[in-house]
Amino acid sequence: MEPTVVSTSTVAPDEFDRNVPRICGVCGDKATGFHFNAMTCEGCKGFFRRSMKRKASFTCPFNGSCTITKDNRRHCQACRLKRCVDIGMMKEFILTDEEVQRKKDLIQRRKEEEAQREAEKEARRPRLTDEQSHVIAMLVEAHHKTYDDSYSDFCRFRPPVREGPVTRSASRAASLHSFSDASSDSFSHSPESVDTKMNFNNLLLMYQEHGNSPDSSEEEGSSFSMLPHLADLVSYSIQKVIGFAKMIPGFRELTAEDQIALLKSSAIEVIMLRSNQSFNLEDMSWSCGGPDFKYQISDVTKAGHTLELLEPLVKFQVGLKKLNLHEEEHVLLMAICLLSPDRPGVQDHTRIEALQDKLSETLQAYIRLHHPGGQLLYAKMIQKLADLRSLNEEHSKQYRSLSFQPEHSMQLTPLVLEVFGSEVS
Repeated sequence: MEPTVVSTSTVAPDEFDRNVPRICGVCGDKATGFHFNAMTCEGCKGFFRRSMKRKASFTCPFNGSCTITKDNRRHCQACRLKRCVDIGMMKEFILTDEEVQRKKDLIQRRKEEEAQREAEKEARRPRLTDEQSHVIAMLVEAHHKTYDDSYSDFCRFRPPVREGPVTRSASRAASLHSFSDASSDSFSHSPESVDTKMNFNNLLLMYQEHGNSPDSSEEEGSSFSMLPHLADLVSYSIQKVIGFAKMIPGFRELTAEDQIALLKSSAIEVIMLRSNQSFNLEDMSWSCGGPDFKYQISDVTKAGHTLELLEPLVKFQVGLKKLNLHEEEHVLLMAICLLSPDRPGVQDHTRIEALQDKLSETLQAYIRLHHPGGQLLYAKMIQKLADLRSLNEEHSKQYRSLSFQPEHSMQLTPLVLEVFGSEVS
């Protein structure tokens, strides 16, 4: 077996142009690269090396000017060797057997080092443990079982009623042009910010055409026509949150008292997180199927809520939507929100904190695996949980004001009254 030869030469520009055919300068066969300082095929490379190492002396049987081709290159070794020299092949480029072996050893060593680097890189690559993958799979399944994206159950609620006088809050929603210009990470540093502002302003102008002046002296609460329907929607959502919670690994092992405390305190926050799935950035609405179940800001004001809640709520929905979370991240965020050890009424803080920590570690591992370079995503998601606390407080304040009025509280469902009607002590 002949020793491998490594040739060294300056690479011609044509070497890199795949459209230029590479032809052996000796015989015209397909060349494989520069060998001993000239572009040749493998056959002529080997012939030149053998001839130089043997110090062969050939004689042309003809007149010394044979034309060498791929088919006749074996017929006249003298003219073939002469052609090799004529195109620039040099014996100085031929390595000795020792040099060839050293070169082979070096190549092998580099291959082994590269393989070792790849193995170390693979070992450092972020990955999920079997337990983390199992937790994510369970949460995704729990979400699928408790969130019907066809919204087929909505037709069973008391029907939405959007007619009637417009309350002062609805009128304020119509004239709130400054809303989209408010300083918020949801509306800044984003390529779509301008379009979002424009769409939202158009939306508010549309509301204004059908509303009264913000200075109207009409009595607040004169018509909460959407309250029965939205009360049913919230009651339905609470049931689904309870179903989701029961499938979170470890939740059912908590005491009944802690389960109730967590659900009562976090229900509205998880509902707000869930609702982001139906939130539409184009017109700032929640689209839950047909046109009857497309909810605008004005619809929620007709259920008794004011812009003190709705303005930060829509900002929250926009900001969360723009994070473009994977479904896995969304369900993990809901579970982390629900399993917060600092909720009022919680007894076993340590156990709940341990469950939440596992979920947080799983979320961070998932982000590292699926969002290379997205180091800030986890921090942004946790900030959303802080935003939810503020929304929760404002919702509780507005709910208490609403429930103190018998004509409105009687429109609520027993489950809504149970979850939001009594403070957890």
